[in-house]
Amino acid sequence: MAIITLISDWGYTDFYLASVKGMIYRYLPEVRIVDISHSLKTYDIVEAAYIIKNSYPSFPDGTVHIIGLNTEESIKHAHTIVYYKKQYFIGTDNGVFSMIFDGEPDMIVELDVLLDSTVNTFSTRDRFVKAATHLAEGKPIEELGDVKTELVNMFLFEPSADKEGIKGIVTYIDNFENLFTNISFELFNKTINGKKFEIRFNSYIINSISNSYSDVRPGEMLALFASNEMLEIAINKGDAASLLGMKKLSPITIRLI
Repeated sequence: MAIITLISDWGYTDFYLASVKGMIYRYLPEVRIVDISHSLKTYDIVEAAYIIKNSYPSFPDGTVHIIGLNTEESIKHAHTIVYYKKQYFIGTDNGVFSMIFDGEPDMIVELDVLLDSTVNTFSTRDRFVKAATHLAEGKPIEELGDVKTELVNMFLFEPSADKEGIKGIVTYIDNFENLFTNISFELFNKTINGKKFEIRFNSYIINSISNSYSDVRPGEMLALFASNEMLEIAINKGDAASLLGMKKLSPITIRLI
């Protein structure tokens, strides 16, 4: 069965989500719809990209992902479909795609399908759905527009490493207020290489890597590598972001000692 996922900043109190799902079922009644999230901060494509990047690998080949936030189209930011690792991503080319993929897409198509409405204010329902159901039926991506070769790039802060250690930032805070950083397991191992270290943030220090939250007592902070292999700062059964005074873009330093 074909799968179409949805991610947006619509919330659950308005009609937007229901009308998009209804339109999908009108075109393709047998499809399976998966809600990734509809609680994103409005227009926050960085957060959207992070969530999609860490969720799409779990989906089967042929899955179609609709990115339903910040969808206004312009000459510079066209409605676009990207085919990457045997999955499809539909949204506005405003930098969000460049933050999802680690490699070059297999194909990029500038979307060229008629709107299902006389007003251009709800592109997800009136345009993206048409493209998504077309792809979910196994029809060619090339029928949806012209192929293009480049995506709009949005450059995120990359961690830096030298003989003294690693400098990174908090890139995401989840619903439990755990802090996810841009420091990967690979970079940590390469730089630290078994040496003693201190993880520093605000006035706090952690000098070990845990395997699970239960490695420390409730209320104590810890550092571990999350399922996406990125360094995470947490408090066992506590709200790390609030209690430690951290937010997105807060600096994290790992210093060799």
